[in-house]
Amino acid sequence: MGSNTSLFVILVLGVGAMFLLSRNQRKQQKAQQSFRANLAVGQQVMTGSGMFGEVVDVDGDEITIESTPGNRSRWLRAAIAKVIEPPTEDEADDDLDDEDDEDIEVPDDLSSLDDGPAAPESDTEDPGHK
Repeated sequence: MGSNTSLFVILVLGVGAMFLLSRNQRKQQKAQQSFRANLAVGQQVMTGSGMFGEVVDVDGDEITIESTPGNRSRWLRAAIAKVIEPPTEDEADDDLDDEDDEDIEVPDDLSSLDDGPAAPESDTEDPGHK
């Protein structure tokens, strides 16, 4: 009788886990469908393959994206992975504030990086080549 109880508990846990996972997956699918259904001209988007661009035309399931001025391509609505939100002014200012105000000096050549004396240049030929 004890083995039947443990089998029942394992079965209930498995069914519960499957229910929770499928419920989360359905929520994600609905969110994806909702955002794709609401695509509009002027939005910045990224495709599933990683191409960025601005939506310039929506015609049914066909979306036209302009990645650079004059460079347009047609995509299926299902290929659009996400909408890219442009950074707000506050976020852009925060990025600038995070940088160090310390100036970094970049040398013109590598000789200033070497602490030891420079090796003398030799005019002799390689002994292996005569």
